[in-house]
Amino acid sequence: MINAVSYRDPKSPMAEAYRAVAAGICGAVKDSSPIIIEITSAGSSAGKSTIAANLAIVMAQAGKKVLLVDCNLSHPTQHEIFGLKVQGLFDCVASGGDLSAFRQATAQTGLELVAAGVNAPIAISPEAVRQMLNTLVANYDYILLDAASVLESASAISFASAADGVLFVVKSGEERPKDARLAKKRLAQMKTPILGCVLNCVKVDDDDISMIVNKVEANNDAS
Repeated sequence: MINAVSYRDPKSPMAEAYRAVAAGICGAVKDSSPIIIEITSAGSSAGKSTIAANLAIVMAQAGKKVLLVDCNLSHPTQHEIFGLKVQGLFDCVASGGDLSAFRQATAQTGLELVAAGVNAPIAISPEAVRQMLNTLVANYDYILLDAASVLESASAISFASAADGVLFVVKSGEERPKDARLAKKRLAQMKTPILGCVLNCVKVDDDDISMIVNKVEANNDAS
């Protein structure tokens, strides 16, 4: 069983919130070609992996073909959320194998997962990331990259440069503004458009959606 609210309870307010985020992404992306989107944050406790999993699910529920790639070797979680094997991306990099061989079907129709893996390479270049993803991109409408946090790992920058856009997650009440600004500055250096920001863990009434989605322009500076 998939341990994600959008799969367990697709009619819940939280699932509707994830559909709102997905709609914002689709609205920010004008190109009809397959899209690679990195989901990252400044710090490590923003909840981006949960958001990535649920976004992948609601996109698949909407009829899209989706590949979710766990790019966070230090804190891999997607194999646990989906109840699948941990072998995946970084094992492929270390062995020089074919990334398609590490795809796993999930219980959600239309959604496949490449888990993080267990064998860490010394480094992974943006060119290597993009080359691997390009072998799969024609098979999907969206490829979502659950990346490490920007201030935690340099790999987040590598994956950002290989993506078509970035979704930036900020945890309400805990993220320091200066950290969010620094993370955004580092992402901006890769010249990858920031599609939007998700403000996670907002304290609201039970009947309200517990995330706020702010669509921003790629060149909009953090205040």
